[in-house]
Amino acid sequence: MIEDEIRMLRNNHRAVILAHNYCRGEVQDIADFTGDSLELARKATEIDADVIVFCGVKFMAETAKILNPTKKVLLPDPTAGCPMAEMITAAQLRELKAKYPGAKAVCYVNSTAEVKAECDICVTSGNAEKVMATLKGEEIIFVPDMHLGGYVSKKLGESYRCWKGFCPIHAKLELCDIRNGRLAAGMDAPVLVHPECDKPVREAADHCLSTGGMCKFVKESSAGRFVIGTEAGILHRLQKENPEKEFFPIGDLECVDMKKITLEKLRDSLEKMQYEVEVPEEVAMKARTAIERMLSIG
Repeated sequence: MIEDEIRMLRNNHRAVILAHNYCRGEVQDIADFTGDSLELARKATEIDADVIVFCGVKFMAETAKILNPTKKVLLPDPTAGCPMAEMITAAQLRELKAKYPGAKAVCYVNSTAEVKAECDICVTSGNAEKVMATLKGEEIIFVPDMHLGGYVSKKLGESYRCWKGFCPIHAKLELCDIRNGRLAAGMDAPVLVHPECDKPVREAADHCLSTGGMCKFVKESSAGRFVIGTEAGILHRLQKENPEKEFFPIGDLECVDMKKITLEKLRDSLEKMQYEVEVPEEVAMKARTAIERMLSIG
């Protein structure tokens, strides 16, 4: 079985496999740790292994490398990218910073290493409100996701200069999807959506949560049915951890990039030690500061 091959190769290379909640179910099942961006960023700092195989997209593997400069980090499919992360470049951010020289530059972790290197601090969807609360009253440049920036700024009663980036997957979710989900699951079923969704969708939902937040909410909730408004990969973990509960996905949300990593690609990456992720030290050093500032807040 291919799973047995992967386990053998993992042990032989003293490797650890990390998988994002949006990956294929079979990839999540073989991983040592599964989580959202915040959970995996924290886990990357605690790992006792020589090799990290990151099943996700490029910016996530870059973050793991930045936090573990002496370890080999592999991305089983080097074409697995993030459209939102590519919506702003380091050069564009430098121009924006020059226009507002007194502002703090904050980036969603869904950004390239070069963009992180230009920022004062990073946030994830799971900790953005907590991190940004430490910057209340500051002039803020928030990149690249205007929806997460808008969500947090409203929660904190602040005003940010948000870059007009967005997640093409979450941006597909519409109000009619929320209505259809409530009709299918029952009007008493909580509707959970991701902060990357547009404002009308966020406001129509019952809760706006990161994928890690969704998993925690469902586990602790007494409800038996849930409407889920985020990338479909999360359904595997939700059902696995809560077999007695029902989940109703809305919007047909599937990220092609998150599904690029297969068991075959994972095995080949471990077998050949291929597709190593490298980040230039000058970039990594600056980006590490922004990430570690975020992690230090808790």
